[in-house]
Amino acid sequence: MTTVPGDRAEGIQQPTLDAFFQKRDDVVVALRGLGDVAGALGTKSVRDRVDRELVRKLEEDRFHLVVMGEFNHGKTTFVNALLGENVLPVGVTPTTAAIHHIHWAAQPEAVVVATSGERRTIAFDEVKGFAVGGGQTYPVDYLDIGYPAALLKERIVLVDTPGVNDLSLHRADITYGYIPRADAVLFLLDAGQILKESERVFLNDKLLGASRDKIVFVITKWDLLSPEERREALAYANNHLSTLVSEPVVFPVSAESALSGDAAGSGLPALVAHLTHFLAEERGRILLNNALGEGLALGQLLSKGVDARRRSIPMKTDEIERRIAALENDLAGQAVTIEQRRIQIREDVAAIKAGARKDLERFVDDVCRQLPNVIDAAKPADLKQYLPAFLEDAYKKWSEEETKEIAMDLEKLAEKTVALVREDAHDGAKRVAAVMGTDARRLDVQVDTIRYDMGIVALMFGGVALMAVNLMAGGVLAVVGPAVFAMFARGKIHEELRKRAKELAPEVMRETAKQVGPKIDAMIDEFAQKLDAWVVSAGEELHREVVEVLRATRDARSAGEDDEVAASAAVELQAMALAKVVDRLERLRASLWTPHPRETPESSHDRVRVASA
Repeated sequence: MTTVPGDRAEGIQQPTLDAFFQKRDDVVVALRGLGDVAGALGTKSVRDRVDRELVRKLEEDRFHLVVMGEFNHGKTTFVNALLGENVLPVGVTPTTAAIHHIHWAAQPEAVVVATSGERRTIAFDEVKGFAVGGGQTYPVDYLDIGYPAALLKERIVLVDTPGVNDLSLHRADITYGYIPRADAVLFLLDAGQILKESERVFLNDKLLGASRDKIVFVITKWDLLSPEERREALAYANNHLSTLVSEPVVFPVSAESALSGDAAGSGLPALVAHLTHFLAEERGRILLNNALGEGLALGQLLSKGVDARRRSIPMKTDEIERRIAALENDLAGQAVTIEQRRIQIREDVAAIKAGARKDLERFVDDVCRQLPNVIDAAKPADLKQYLPAFLEDAYKKWSEEETKEIAMDLEKLAEKTVALVREDAHDGAKRVAAVMGTDARRLDVQVDTIRYDMGIVALMFGGVALMAVNLMAGGVLAVVGPAVFAMFARGKIHEELRKRAKELAPEVMRETAKQVGPKIDAMIDEFAQKLDAWVVSAGEELHREVVEVLRATRDARSAGEDDEVAASAAVELQAMALAKVVDRLERLRASLWTPHPRETPESSHDRVRVASA
C-alpha cells in the first residue's frame, strides 16, 4: 500500500502495481538468462536483440492514462487530486490550455515541447500560468511535466487534455492521437448534469470505437450532491451509460475533498485501486505475454546454435574456417534472393499508394460536386457548426472505408512475403545443414509468423485502418477547422456567407487532400519499412547465428582454449541452461493466465459494475 503525496492528500491509499512489476522483473531475469546463454555461445546478435528489443523495452515501458471531459467539469482539479497537490492551473480557458504529459520525477520540472520537436525547459512555477497562445513565439505541442507523485512512480503517465465547451470540436491530436495509444481513458462527467447530449454524441462518434474496453467514467463534484441525489445520479448514470457501453465502469469522486484531506470520503482510493488493477491485469498481461513469446522464439533459435557448437568442437581450425567461408558465401548468394523479396515489396507498395491517391482524388471531386447543394440546404445560422462537421465527417467516413482496403492489400502483401521467406528459410536451413553435416530438420527455422516486436501484426487490418483514420482525421481537423472558421469570422451577411462557403469549402477539401495524401503514403511506408527489415532479419538469422558460433569456437582455439573435453562439457552446460531458461519462460507465460488467488469470476464482474456511493 502506498500513499498519494501531498499533505492535503494524506490518507489516500492505493494498491500498487507490485504484483505486475514482480512478474515483469521475473520475466526480465529469465530473458537476461537467455541473453547469458547467447553470450556464452558467442551469438552476439541474439544477445543484443534480447537486451535491446526485449529487456530494455520492458524496463522502459509506461502506462498512459488520458483524462478528458468538457470544460468546467473539474478535470484539472481531479488531476491535481491524483497528484496530491494543486500542480496544474485551474480555470484556464479551453481554447488556450495546453496538453500536459505528467510523469514521475524526483523534483518538479517542466519542459515546453514545440510542434517541431524542440524542447525548452521552463521554471516549474511557470506551469500554472502557461497556455498555448499565451505569448509564445513558436507553436507548442504539449507541456512535459515531471512531479514526485506516488501514482506516477508506479510508471504511470497522466495526459491531461484541455476541456472544451463542445466535445464535437475536441482537438484532433487528442481524439485521434492520444486515445488509441492510451492504456485507459478517464472520461469525466459533471455530477450536476450527467451525460449531456454533446457528450453522448462525442462518445458515440469519436471515442467508443477506439477505446470502448478501456474507458472509466468519473463523476466529478460528488460532494455537491445530497445522499438522495447521489443515489439518483448513480442510477441515472448506469441506465444511460449502459445504452452506450456494456457494464460501464463508473466512479463518483470529489477531488476537492481529496485535496482538502478527506481521502476516505473522496472516492479517489477506489478509483485508483481499480486503475492499478486494470493496468496490471489487462494491459500488463499482454505486454508480458508478447515479450515471453518472443523470448521462446529466440530460445528455439539458440537451440540451433547449441547444435552448431557441439559439431564445431571436434573440427580442426582450418575446417572451421572453410565452413565459415562456405556459410558466408551462401549468405552472400542469399542476399540476392533477399533483395528480390525487397524489390517485390517496393513494387507492391508503390501500386497500393498509387491506388490510394486515385481514390482520394475521386473522393474530393465527389464531395466538391455535392457542396453547393449541401450549403444551400443549410440554414445560415447553422453553417458555422454544420459545414466543418460535414467536411470532417466526409473525410472520416471515406478514410475508414479506404484504409480498410489499404489494410487488406497490406495484409495480402505481408502474407505473401512471409510465405516466400518461409520457403527461403527452409531452403537455407538445408544448405546450412549440408555445410555443418547435420539433420536439416534440426536446423530448420520457423518463420510462419511475424515477430511481435516488429509491430506489423498490430498494423494488420483493423490496426492499419485505425492508425490511418487517426492520422488523416487529425490532418483534416487541423486544416478544416481554421480555414472554415476564418471564413465564417468574415461573414456578415447570409448570402455573402453562402457565397464564401461555396468558394472556400472546395478549396479546403483540396488543400486538406494535399496533407492527407502524404499521411497515407507515410502510413504505408512505415508498414513497408518494417516488413522490409523483417525480410532481411529472417533471411539472415540462421546463417548469422551459426557463423557467430563457429567464430567463437575458432577464437577460443586461437586463445589456447582448445581442450575438447572441457569445451564439450561447457556446451552441455549451456544446453542445460538454455533448457532451464526455456522452461522458465514457458511457466511464466502459463502463469500469466492463471487467476489471482483472490480473484474469482464474481469478483472480476464486480469491478465493472457501477460503483456504489
